[in-house]
Amino acid sequence: MKKLPLLLISLLLIISCKENTSEKKIKPTRDPNSFAIVIHGGAGGIKKEYFTEAQQVAYTQKLQEALDAGYTILENGGISLDAIQAAINIMEDSPLFNAGKGAVYNSEGNQEMDAAIMDGNTLNAGAIAGVNHIKNPILAARMVMDSSKHVLLSGKGAEIIAAKYGIEMVDSSYFFTEKRMNQLKKLQGKEKTELDHSAFLIKNELIDDHKYGTVGAVAIDKSGNIAAGTSTGGMTNKKYGRIGDVPIIGAGTYANNLTCGISATGTGEYFIRTVAAHEVSSLIKFNHFSPAEALHEVLFNQIGPLGGEGGMILLDKNGDVYWDFNSSGMFRGFKKSSGETKVEMFEK
Repeated sequence: MKKLPLLLISLLLIISCKENTSEKKIKPTRDPNSFAIVIHGGAGGIKKEYFTEAQQVAYTQKLQEALDAGYTILENGGISLDAIQAAINIMEDSPLFNAGKGAVYNSEGNQEMDAAIMDGNTLNAGAIAGVNHIKNPILAARMVMDSSKHVLLSGKGAEIIAAKYGIEMVDSSYFFTEKRMNQLKKLQGKEKTELDHSAFLIKNELIDDHKYGTVGAVAIDKSGNIAAGTSTGGMTNKKYGRIGDVPIIGAGTYANNLTCGISATGTGEYFIRTVAAHEVSSLIKFNHFSPAEALHEVLFNQIGPLGGEGGMILLDKNGDVYWDFNSSGMFRGFKKSSGETKVEMFEK
């Protein structure tokens, strides 16, 4: 009789081991030497009826150009940090996006740009905030990460060090666009700000007025290393010295090889208050949420109830791409070594 309970226990242990082995077998893993990149160009009131055909074509082509720039680096064996930097450079050089050339004006009539970059392999990160003479802020963020002991530098100090390391500096006139100036004049004298260009649309201009600012990219290279980066001009008519979520590591930008890489866009104050990007990573790591579940939880159950709006892109350790947003649209796209590629603007 004593042998029967022992036999049952042995059978249960065998079954349990088989189940665990089965679970491990079906657990998704990254294909060796695979790679991918995902980007965004801002979220907000992006609805098809707000856009002319010319606008749709312009945004689609520029997003594809950014994707191709990063993808080419990955395809040739380059690292994820270089890939996201290349993709973000393309968007920073375009007046279509609220970053670099297209950065909006603060209440003083100047640009104050922020950017951040993070290495998911080492957890090294670099960020700059409140700069107005650096042509490509993401390059300065990379410089802070690679060439200093700091994580975040701001204002004049950031510009002095950037110039010292050969980062291209430009006169403030480089960032002038009539559309951005008109936005500022509309809001000056009012206690109101706009996230990029969210209030009005002037037809027949390529720059739209219904999206929140910020551009970002996340990539995984052939070695499986993840990197994330984000760049923004902030909010039109923002107070002098205001800093949003982008350069706050864990809020608007985060990368960790154990989980994922994330870049966010939207009402930055709410992404800071919820430490949004890191929260998504933690939900995946500690609560065993799927990436899709984690994004939805943070955007709809944490940021949304506070009054925040925006979106996030995510690339996980297996090379799978995810995105979500609680606004009506988000400029977004991805390209993978498997041949899958997509560029989208409007609702999910």
